[in-house]
Amino acid sequence: MTTKPLRIGMIAGEVSGDILAAALIKEIKSRHPDAIFEGIAGPRMQALGFNTLFEMEELSVFGLVEVLGRLPRLFKVKREVLAHFKQNPPDIFIGVDAPDFNIPIELNLKANGIKTVHYVSPSVWAWRQKRVFKIKKAVDMVLAFLPFEKAFYDEYDVPCRFIGHTMADAIPLEGADKQAAIAELKLDPKQRYVAILPGSRAGEVGLLSASFLETAILLKQRFSDLQFVVPMVNEQRKAQFLAIKQEVAPDLDVIVLDGHAREAMAVADAVLLASGTAALETMLMKRAMVVGYRVKPMTYKIMLRLMKAPFVSLPNLLANKEIVAERLQDDCQPEILADEMAKLLEADNAKLMAHFTELHKLIRCDADKQAADVVLELINDKNNARLKTGK
Repeated sequence: MTTKPLRIGMIAGEVSGDILAAALIKEIKSRHPDAIFEGIAGPRMQALGFNTLFEMEELSVFGLVEVLGRLPRLFKVKREVLAHFKQNPPDIFIGVDAPDFNIPIELNLKANGIKTVHYVSPSVWAWRQKRVFKIKKAVDMVLAFLPFEKAFYDEYDVPCRFIGHTMADAIPLEGADKQAAIAELKLDPKQRYVAILPGSRAGEVGLLSASFLETAILLKQRFSDLQFVVPMVNEQRKAQFLAIKQEVAPDLDVIVLDGHAREAMAVADAVLLASGTAALETMLMKRAMVVGYRVKPMTYKIMLRLMKAPFVSLPNLLANKEIVAERLQDDCQPEILADEMAKLLEADNAKLMAHFTELHKLIRCDADKQAADVVLELINDKNNARLKTGK
C-alpha cells in the first residue's frame, strides 16, 4: 500500500521565524524526505524546497499603529492563504511566530478540521493576556522556548510543550569563535569592533538607525580604535540603512555586511541592537550588549497600558532581572546608549558571561527534535482517529 507524502502548511513572518522554521523543516525531512511544505516562507525555508505563496516580507510589519496602513494588503494575503489551505488541506498547519497574522488563520483552519501548532508563544504573559483564550481555541499545541511560558499556559489548560530554542542547540556553550569570524569576514584582527543591528524590519531600521549611528559617532570619539560592523538582512534594508547613514553620518567608517549577523556578533567586543531574537542570539554568542528600541509614540502609549512584563529583551526576561541594559523610547538616545556601551567596552564582563552561560543551558533542549516529535505525533493522532471513524 502506498502512502501520500506529508503535506505541512507553515507561515513565518520574519527572519527569526525563518530560522526556526528552516531548522524544523530539516528535522522533519530527515525522517520524511518527501514531505511537502507550503505557505509563506523566508529565504532559508525556500532554500529547502518550500513552496511559498507570498514573500515573507509581506508580513514584516511591527507596531500597533504602524500596521494600520498595511491592513488591506494583509487581509488580502490572509484570504488567499486560507482559501488555498481549505482547498488543499495540509496534514497540519504550523504558524511560526507572527501571532496577529497566524492565530486567526489557525483558528479558522482548526474549525475546518485541520490540526494546528503555534511555534513561539506570543507574549501573552507580558501583555494582552486575554489572548490566551483565543489561542486555546485556535491551536492543538503551543511550542514554547521559554520555560515560564509553559507554566502560564498550564494555568489555562492550553496544550503547550517547552522545547527550548534551536539557536541554543546550534551555538556552542562557550559562545563565539572571534578569530574564526574575523578570518571569515576578512577583517583586521588588531582592530576592536562594535556590531550594530538596527533590526530586520523596515519600521525598525527607519526608527533606530539614526540613533544607533549617532551613538557610533560618540563611541568613536571616546575609543578611536573602534570599527563598526552592520549586518543587514537583505538588500532592501541595506539600501534603507545606507540612505539614513548618508544623512546622519556620511563620514563615519562602517562596514556594512550582507547577512553574516552571527559573524558580526562574534567579532564584536560589544553589540548595540534592536530588541528581538537578535538579543537572544547575542546572549548565546556570549557577547555584551545594549538593547535599544523605539516605536511610534501612539503605539508606545498603548503598549504601556497593556504591558505586564517588566522587561522587553529576552535575556532579561529569562533572567527575570535586568542583566543587559535596555533603553526604550525616550531613553533610546545616542548619549544614553553611548554611555551604556562605553561601560561594556571598559568592563570585565566575565560575571555577565557566566550568567549568559547558565541561561544558555536552560534553553538548550534539542528543540528541533522536540518540535518535530510534536508535529508528527499530532499528524499520527489525526490519522489514527480517521482510521477508527472510517472518515
